Amino acid sequence: MTTHLLADFASPSDIAFTPAVKARQEEHGSRAGYAKFESTRGWESRVTPVLADFIAEQTSMYMATANAQGQPYMQHRGGPRGFLHVLDEQTLAFADYAGNKQYITAGNLDENPKAQLFLMDYANAQRIKIWGEAKVVTGDSDLAARVSSPDYQARVERVIVFTIKAWDANCPKHIPKLLKVEDVIPAIQARDQKIAALEARLKELEQKLAG
Repeated sequence: MTTHLLADFASPSDIAFTPAVKARQEEHGSRAGYAKFESTRGWESRVTPVLADFIAEQTSMYMATANAQGQPYMQHRGGPRGFLHVLDEQTLAFADYAGNKQYITAGNLDENPKAQLFLMDYANAQRIKIWGEAKVVTGDSDLAARVSSPDYQARVERVIVFTIKAWDANCPKHIPKLLKVEDVIPAIQARDQKIAALEARLKELEQKLAG
């Protein structure tokens, strides 16, 4: 896995591993391990096939922004499977559908482009964190059509375009095992059909024995 270094960071992980963070790592004994990782493999700053495949399977994510004063905000975003699109090796985008009209995320991005995406796969205990910068795009019908689904019943208000600075797939510890309804229902239906067939066979055998 090739690491593409950022112009303003010695390593992509420096976007999160600030001097204060590194001091904490040093205090608790993890700095040496992370330093070795950074010098050999490190975090990615571009879309790899692994990241693209993971993104294509997601139906929801969390997006973090902050205003000019640094006040953070976390917003859930969702849509049909693959609603988050890879535009190129460093750019993601998704349709921002009509919601409760608070516009906190959009307003934050107007004054502070720094943002983070947090993608969770609860079924397989996997998570990916993506740091970067985002912007709000309105009035681009071609882009809106590219990142929206005609089968999804929601109105696109704008498109959020996200430029990747760094990403990391980290520890799966403490992730609860949660399954999507659409993945569970077929298994339940198959089980119910098998039970019904066995019950019908049992009833048939009972009738033969009674006869």
